[in-house]
Amino acid sequence: MDPAATPPAGRPVFGRLLLTGAAGTLGRAMMPALQGLAQHFRVSDLPGPLARISAPAAAEVAPCDLANPEAVMALMRGVDAVVHLGGISVEGPFDPILQSNILGAHNLYEAVRRQGVKRVVLASSNHVTGCYERAQRIDPRDPARPDGNYGLSKLFGEGLASLYWDRYGIESVCLRIGSATPAPPDLRGLSTWISLPDLARLLSCSLQAPGIGFLVAYGMSANTRAFWDTQTAWQRLGFVPQDNAETFAPHVERLQLPAGPQRQLQGGSFLAMGPYNHEDPG
Repeated sequence: MDPAATPPAGRPVFGRLLLTGAAGTLGRAMMPALQGLAQHFRVSDLPGPLARISAPAAAEVAPCDLANPEAVMALMRGVDAVVHLGGISVEGPFDPILQSNILGAHNLYEAVRRQGVKRVVLASSNHVTGCYERAQRIDPRDPARPDGNYGLSKLFGEGLASLYWDRYGIESVCLRIGSATPAPPDLRGLSTWISLPDLARLLSCSLQAPGIGFLVAYGMSANTRAFWDTQTAWQRLGFVPQDNAETFAPHVERLQLPAGPQRQLQGGSFLAMGPYNHEDPG
């Protein structure tokens, strides 16, 4: 069994835990590990994708469009904590991202507030700071420099998390997830990779760390070539990554992106996408 799919030992921490984006690649990989944290485990995504996956037998399967505020309000009923992986996960035109990642995140936090949910673990993204030079090591306190519509939408999500902590006392951990794949895909991945078992550990820590308030942390393994210094945030979460992308270096360090911003800046291939207005030349 994949270590990421091994439920944590011990008694459930939550009465009811909600996972959004359950039909996505990361949602499907994280479901088994998260299920063990709760007495009741609710999984959600759009109806079509959700119908095509195999949810855990005991899970509450709840189709929902995050752009529909009434549906999100019903989805949040009885929930103690949320792992929010839902939404568009790649760079693209603004309008779909607006509906899914911006309006959807606002609907989610409003439902969290009104239903009395105590904690949100929000899948943010390294693309919030994708316009920094690769040679520059940064940490979560550095100013945001999003690399596109997707990164901008995740910055909005972090802003929501901050607002709802300051105004309403809802705790959030915003995880700027790197390259969450079975192995690093290329040279950039040696800096940004997080193994699936490490991601499962990070989500578990983010749900359980006491008195976290509002926190931003990068999601990566213990990579020798990391772009990001996130030790302070990890210490607050009690997270200690177990894997290192350097293991894969002989296989991927020659795999470079084409010359230009995508090779020069931390955001990688997202910097080669767009603009998307049909009136733009080319």
